Formats: sequence, structure tokens, C-alpha cells
Amino acid sequence: MKATKSLLWVLLLTLVLATSGVVSAAPPAQDEDGQEYTVQADDWLSKIADKFYGDVLAYPTIMDATNAKAAEDESFAVIDDPNVIEVGQKLWIPAAPAGEMMEAEASADTSTTEGAMADGDSPTIELRLLETTDIHTNIMNYNYFSDAQDDSVGLVKTATLIKEARDEATNSLLIDNGDLIQGTPLGDYMARVKGLDDGNTHPVYKAMNTLDYEVGNIGNHEFNYGLDYLEAAIAGADFPYISANVDDAATGEPHFTPYIIKDYTFTDTDGNEQTLKVGYIGFVPPQIMQWDKANLEGLVTANDIVETAQEYVPQMKDEGADLVIAVPHSGLDVQPAKGGDENAVYYLSEVPDIDAILFGHAHRIFPGADFEDLEGVDNTTGTINGVPAVMPGFWANNLGVIDLTLQQVDGEWQVVASQSEARPISERVDNQTVSLVDSDQTIIDAVQEEHEATLDWIRQPFGETEAPINSFFALVQDDPSIQIVTDAQKWYVETLIQGTEYDGMPVLSAGAPFKAGRGGPDDFTDVPAGTIAFKNVADLYIYPNTLKVVELTGAEVREWLEMSAGQFNQIDPESTDEQPLINTDFPTYNFDVIDGVTYEIDVTQPAHYDPSGNLVDPDAHRIVNLSYDGQPVDDGQTFVVATNNYRASGGGNFPGVTSDKIIIDAPDENRQVLANFVADRGVINPSADMNWSFAPINDTVKVTFRTTPAETAEEFAAAFDAISPTGQTDEDGFAIYTIDLAP
Repeated sequence: MKATKSLLWVLLLTLVLATSGVVSAAPPAQDEDGQEYTVQADDWLSKIADKFYGDVLAYPTIMDATNAKAAEDESFAVIDDPNVIEVGQKLWIPAAPAGEMMEAEASADTSTTEGAMADGDSPTIELRLLETTDIHTNIMNYNYFSDAQDDSVGLVKTATLIKEARDEATNSLLIDNGDLIQGTPLGDYMARVKGLDDGNTHPVYKAMNTLDYEVGNIGNHEFNYGLDYLEAAIAGADFPYISANVDDAATGEPHFTPYIIKDYTFTDTDGNEQTLKVGYIGFVPPQIMQWDKANLEGLVTANDIVETAQEYVPQMKDEGADLVIAVPHSGLDVQPAKGGDENAVYYLSEVPDIDAILFGHAHRIFPGADFEDLEGVDNTTGTINGVPAVMPGFWANNLGVIDLTLQQVDGEWQVVASQSEARPISERVDNQTVSLVDSDQTIIDAVQEEHEATLDWIRQPFGETEAPINSFFALVQDDPSIQIVTDAQKWYVETLIQGTEYDGMPVLSAGAPFKAGRGGPDDFTDVPAGTIAFKNVADLYIYPNTLKVVELTGAEVREWLEMSAGQFNQIDPESTDEQPLINTDFPTYNFDVIDGVTYEIDVTQPAHYDPSGNLVDPDAHRIVNLSYDGQPVDDGQTFVVATNNYRASGGGNFPGVTSDKIIIDAPDENRQVLANFVADRGVINPSADMNWSFAPINDTVKVTFRTTPAETAEEFAAAFDAISPTGQTDEDGFAIYTIDLAP
């Protein structure tokens, strides 16, 4: 059901009640003509109408009165949409006759009209939906990579917000949206060291079982350790799991429970109990069949999210669901649907009878600044094509909240108003993380044993680095944090192909900066010189990918790099204004550097591909002077390229990089290869070989980029003539630097 449809029902009921003589409780005392009211957090017009008149349907009167005031007093703003009011906005609340509902004049005819509730009775329920998503085993407020407390992450903090949000609401439901069991060394410790063979409960569920979740949805990273491990893990949850678009490969039947419908007794605004059936349906990106091909091929298949919803949602309604909550592990993209879309929420919102959407996967916040001025998206109330929705970030840094007002119309419950928000656990003040909530002791107690065991594991040293390894400038120059990974992969593959048909072929190695600010101004690799332990390896390579080798032509290598070059905005060489270099819509884990060749990137050219891998400008070519062994790369040349299972199986939609190009399906994880490389050498010096750079422009352009505000970044920058700090930070807490692109 869409908000526009709901609004028509509300207006109809307003008319019905206005002519039926319905009598409500006396309103609060007011001035003779009315009074001013300032909108507070969590307000909406129907809620304010209920507060002053005891009737949520009186909100048009407040809207009309406020608009009349705005015509004579500029301190009042016109309300164009009753679903859109802002905190701090002034409203005019007209006085109502004592003992009467607004605009409900006494009438001799007290009968109801067809389509309204008998006797004018229209129960109202305020229902709060709470969402966590993309926790990625961040249970404690701890950064295992830097081995330090981090109050910007952790379910231990979000748990406090959950309890506060519940205390504020009469009725609430808590849901998790996946990407839960993988992401930090805690997840790796459980999967690779301790295991779940003895039936022990995974620490994420030890924590979550204390919070009374209603349901959990399966995210794409749940498959990283294989189906058997996933099923062993979720067996420890005290709540059910759903996923509608994953089928058994042999039978074609759903592999997981597609949806569930649960019975609830809620308390309405009059204090009466109302029984509702709430349905939950979950989805995962169908790209899991590419990203985790080795774990899933032959076992399951994955289907289009929207088509699956169109099949199952009508079934849910037929089975009596009064409210349908969609839980897609999928992001919001307004680009035309192609089928099998990874980020399908926009088109999912157009499926009839979905009442709310709790989404995730994209590690963003909705409603939020990333979603301004999108057609069909209300970034104030948090609706997508009229459907209430929320996406609460990642790593448990926010709690998603949707407040729904439900009314019974002709025996059916309708969403008549909503407000969405993401509540943060911390904020940035003077480039420092400031916690907004206390840690929940129950969560600490639940996972303390596994947390301490993980710390012992990650602190075990096995090598040494003579120089620091960081990713502060990984997006603007060749970088040691990528170099060490590509060197290790190249070393591994050269050994692997000895004596095979590929022996003697040129070996290239692709790597990307996994920690280059995507998670905020502190999300950068920073390994000091000295001993190397597993925590440092995990900091350099945060995913449990397995190593793959593909065979590509020179032309395909060039296109791979053209796709990577989408990381940058186009720079106008004639402009003397500041121009940001980094395209923040392009995920940094898709900025692949390919070692073994040399090349320049001409950022005065438009991008050849968009971030989704679509060819947008066939005549644009950012990659110039591509060479191997000092000679220009020929399009027909063949190369062996080391990469990971995600990229080799089509992850990121890189042109020409597909699973049919895989020639070696290595058994080892990329980061285990990295650990073995360090252990083999004992002492390393991971200096970048500077195999790529930007093509020079001129000495008048002013190009900026952002990175961590850490002092160590500024100290590291001193070694590079082209990179300079400005001393400024942006609203997100990133430090602003300039890069000199003069010849």
C-alpha cells in the first residue's frame, strides 16, 4: 500500500467522521483562537492532531490553519504535503470547541457511510519498526584491526538505542537484515579457528538473543564461509530466518523459509488490544552466485528480487497478513531495472501491498544526504514511492527506526502516516569520535569470552615490516597497502603455474584499497613499522576471499583499468576553482590497481564506464601509456592475472572479467597468501613501485581529495611533493588535501 492511497483513505474518513457527529475527548486547554506549536523530533501531523484534539484525522485543520497563518506571517512555512513537516517548524493549532473533535459538528445523522467502520469506530495503532543491518560481526565497540576501542561501531552500543527506542513506544518490532557473521577477525576466528562443530552458539547470536529480535534476513556475506557453516551459525539464533529468492538447485524449492507471518497483539491509541498478522519477507542480491560461486554452485540458485516479491507478497496477503514488511539486503538505485539487480529497493517499493521496507547492503543511511532530489523519494519522511523505508548504515553505527500510524479502514489496516530516521551511536566532534550512548553490559557479558580469544589470536606476531603500511593516499598514488597484497599474489601465482601450460606467461596482479574511507574518516589501514601479526594482515585484506587466476588479453586488461578509473571525477583543465578528485559514488573496493604493467590515468577525460559497469562514453579513454616490460601493451597479448573470487566471478561488473576466464581456482584465501608471503620473507619493506600515476594536467588546476585527519597521515604526506594538507576538514570529518597535477 502506498502513502498516496493511504492519504485518500484518511481524507475519506475525515469526511465521514465530520458528518457523523463523532465525539472525542476534550482537547488540551488552548488560547481563545488557538496557539503556536513547534514541531519536535518524531512528530507528524496526525500525531499532533491526536495530541491536541484526541483525533489523528483532524490534521487537515492544522495544515489549513498553518497555511492561512503563513500568508500573513512569514515565520510560518506553507505545508504542501501533510506527510512532510520539519523539526523546528511552527504550526498554528486552532482552538476546538470543548468536548468536540475538530470539524465534527453535532449532527442528527450518526450512522456511518458505506466503507467506514461501524459506529464511526476507527482504531489507530502506533507501531515502531527497528532495524539493524550490516553489523559484520561488530558486536563490541572495538576495532580489531587497530587493536583499540572504537565507539563508532558495535552492537554493544546499538543495544542501548534499541532499549531506549522500545521504551518510547507502546508497540515495537526489531528486525536484523544480514551481513552479520563476517567482517572482522571475530568472524574469522569463529569460522577458521574455533568453529561451530560442537553446536556452540556463535557470539553474534549470544548477543542478539538478549535483544528479542523478531526475525533475521540473510545477507550476501553470510555465504562467505559456505552453506554448512551458515546453517550451523543461524541454528544458534532464537529467532527465525527468511530469504525468499534463494532456491535449492536440485529441487527448485526455496532453500530457506521465504517469509513468515506472525500474530501480534498491539495496544491501540485508546488503550484497547488489537490483533494483527505481520508478515516478513527477505531478499539477498542474486549476485551471490557470482561472489560466492565456489560455495554455492550446484547447491542453490538465486532469483530476481522484484519478481520474487511479486510472486510471494500476494500469497502473504491471501494468508491473512495485515502488514507486509520487506527486508531486502539490497540498496537504493534509481537507474532503470535490468533484471537480477543488486540494488533493487526502488523497484521493490512499487510491488503492491508492501507496507514498509527495511533495507541495507549499500552501507549508507536513508533517509540521508546521499538521497536528495531523487524522483519518488521523500528524503524527509523517509519514503520510496510512498512506502516507508529506512537503511541504518553499517557496523551497527546506527539504529533504523520507522514509526508507522496504522488505521483500520473497512476492516483492513492501512498505513496513514510514517516517519523514518537512523539514530547514530556516535558523532564526530573536532575530528574525534564522541559516543552518544553507553555500552550495554548484557552484550559485553555475552561475548566476552570470544572477544578475548579473538584478541589473543590476532596479536600473535609472525613477521616484521621495516616501513609503515597505510592506505591514506591509496586513491591518489601507488600505495604500499596495495603493493604488499599484489606482490604476495604475484609470488603465489608464479609458483603455482610452474610446470604448467601457463609457465612463462606474463603474470599481473590486481588489488584494491579495501580501507580507504568508505567506512568514515577512521576507516584506513595504518600498520606501523615493526612486528606483523594477523590483525595487521586482516587490516590489509579484510575479506575472506579466495585467490583466482584469470587469463585476459591486453585489450581486456585495458578495459579493466578503464573501469577502475571511474573512481575519479572529471577534472576541467581550464578551471581554477577547487575540484574534488574522488567520485564518492564509486566504491573504493572497485578501484583495482594492476601491478606488472605501468600506466597513467588522464582525469581530464570523462569516465568510460559508470560505477555499475555500464559503457557511458565509448570515445573516452582515461588509461594512457599502458606498457608491459617497457613496451606498449598490444590488444592481442595474453596475460595471467591474479585476483580474488569476487572479481573473477563478475563482482563489480568489470567488463570482460567473468568466471569463464578463470584458469586456476586456487584453494587458498588471499589474506592467507599474504600471511604466508610475509612469513616466508620474515622481514619486508613494502614500498610502492609507482607503476601508475595521473597524467599531468597543468599548474593552474586546484585538485582536492579527502582522507583521514590522523596526524600520521600528515606526517606521511611530507614525503611526497605533490600532496599537501589544507588544514581543513569537511562535514563528515575527513581532512582535505590537495594534489599537484602539474607536468
